[in-house]
Amino acid sequence: MNRRLRNRRCAAVLMLLALTCFVQGCRKKPSNNELLVFAAASMADALAEVGRDFEAETGQTVVLSLGASRDLARQIRAGAPAAVFVSADAETVDSLVGANLVRSEDRRSFASNRLVVVVKKGAGRAIRTPRDLLDVPHLAVGDPKLVPAGSYAKQWLDKEGLWTEVERHVVPSLDVRAALASVETGHAEAGIVYRTDAAHSQRVDIAYEVPVERAPTISYVAARLASAQNAAAGRFLDFLTGSKARATFARHGFVL
Repeated sequence: MNRRLRNRRCAAVLMLLALTCFVQGCRKKPSNNELLVFAAASMADALAEVGRDFEAETGQTVVLSLGASRDLARQIRAGAPAAVFVSADAETVDSLVGANLVRSEDRRSFASNRLVVVVKKGAGRAIRTPRDLLDVPHLAVGDPKLVPAGSYAKQWLDKEGLWTEVERHVVPSLDVRAALASVETGHAEAGIVYRTDAAHSQRVDIAYEVPVERAPTISYVAARLASAQNAAAGRFLDFLTGSKARATFARHGFVL
């Protein structure tokens, strides 16, 4: 691994540690009229809208805390007072079920997504096949150990027989939105993100869309935490899978 890439990875780890300390240090118990929802960063825009709709209907304020799904789950295990958890993968929620922090009956799969390769708008870099990623000097990907989008990207590249070669060019990011930002700012020549994230950016182009038959199954799963005392947590879980929220997710590009 060259020095520049090693320095980038070290910086990413330090940023993650700093963010974790900040989040844990500043987390306070929400008020009775606040519903604290931990959610995958890729759900930010859609959930903000769903939260406003839920508040208008119930009078209950939804407070979103966004980040990498597996890091959010780690905070839940450490006692963070979330009432609802929205993960970009099923495995992370299942691990909380196994730890008795979520009841299996309070777990709902409700949406999916697509993986795409993005490049900075106007850069002119062509990605016509997965093997073209071998020529990308810096590839922004959510850290596969923490970020479901990164884990999905690794699974796809493993299936293509490319991960071992591509890994040396990977710049791991704190979450999928950070990977997108790396491409937007030119710090990485390409990135692997969700199609919904790419659609919200005016600064990137989709250079390649991973075919459904080659991609891993992407599943967003929401769950009420077993420790949640707020009765609105169950109502919010039902609201997420209702017709109004589903229409919002579809409008934001999620696959239902």
